[in-house]
Amino acid sequence: MNKIICILLSLLYVGVATAQQADFPRDTSYTLSGTYEKMKKHHPFIRPVLPALPKGVKSAESIVYRTLGNRTLHLDVFYPAKKSKKGYPGVLLIHGGGWRSGDKTLEWPMAQQLAAQGYVTVAVEYRLSLEAPYPAAVHDLKAALRWMRAHAREYKLDTTKIATYGTSAGGQLAALLGTTGDLEMLEGQGEHLNHSSAVQAIVDIDGTLAMKHPESTEGIYAEQWLGGLSKDIPDTWAEASALTHTGKNTPPILYVASSHPRFLAGRGDMIRILEKEGIYNESYFIPDTPHTFWLFEPWFTPTLKYTTNFLNKVLKEKSVVTQVKK
Repeated sequence: MNKIICILLSLLYVGVATAQQADFPRDTSYTLSGTYEKMKKHHPFIRPVLPALPKGVKSAESIVYRTLGNRTLHLDVFYPAKKSKKGYPGVLLIHGGGWRSGDKTLEWPMAQQLAAQGYVTVAVEYRLSLEAPYPAAVHDLKAALRWMRAHAREYKLDTTKIATYGTSAGGQLAALLGTTGDLEMLEGQGEHLNHSSAVQAIVDIDGTLAMKHPESTEGIYAEQWLGGLSKDIPDTWAEASALTHTGKNTPPILYVASSHPRFLAGRGDMIRILEKEGIYNESYFIPDTPHTFWLFEPWFTPTLKYTTNFLNKVLKEKSVVTQVKK
C-alpha cells in the first residue's frame, strides 16, 4: 500500500513540476513522496494529504502571471463556484523548500480546502535560489498579489481582503510580504504596478521571522538564497526578515509551529511589537510534529482549522480591524 501511495505522489507532484519549464537550474529534492518516505520511518501512522477538488469549487491552473524574457511564472486558482455580490476574500499560498526546492502543487490541498470555505486561493510558482537569489522571489510574489487584484472580477475576489499563507520558507516569505506591504524597495518591476501588493492578514506555518537571530540557526540554504553569510551582508539578512519591518501597519498574523524551536526565531520579539501596537495575533503549537507536519494527517486537519478560524475572524468578521487597501 505504501508503495502505491508513493507512486501516486511521484506522478502527481514531480510529474506536474517537470512538465513545466525546466530550462533553468532546478532542485527537485523536496517533494511530497520523498518527504513521506523519510517521515514514515519515525511516524508510521501518518497519511499524506492528496489534492481533491471539493464540490462547489472551480479551478484554473497554470496561468501565466509574470513574464521575464523567455521565462514565465505560473499560478493555480481555486475559487467558489457560487456567485457573491460582495466577493470572496483571497489567499496567496506559498510553498516551502528552503528557498531552493519545492513546487506550488504542494499547496493544492490547503488551497482547495480553503476555497471550499469561501476563499479565492492562489498557489504560486516563484523563482528559487538556484535560478535567481533574493529578492527575486519577493518580487515574484508581490507581482502575484498584484495579479490577483488585477483579475479580481474573474474570480469574484474582494481586493480589500487578501492574506498570505506560507509553509516553512514559504511562511518566511508570507510574513515578509505581509510586513512590507507596498514598500517600494521590495516591490520590483513588471506587471500591474497600478495595483497594491499589501495584504490584510498573514498565516505563517513554521517559517522563521528573523533570518539572523539568537534563536535561529544559519544554514546553507539561507546563505544561497540571500547571496552570502550574514557577517558579510548583514543589511540583506535584516531586510529579508519580517521582524525588521514589523510595526503599526503590520496586519494580523497567525503562527502555527512544529516541535522544532529553531523555526520560531523572532516570533517572541514580533509578538511583543504586535501587542504594543494592538495588532491581533494568534499562536499554536502542534506537539510532537516534524517540520513538514502540514503535508500529512493527523496534522493537516488542525492546521486547516486554525487557518480557517483565523481568516474568518480577521477577514470576514467586523470585530477585528485590519488594513484595507485595494
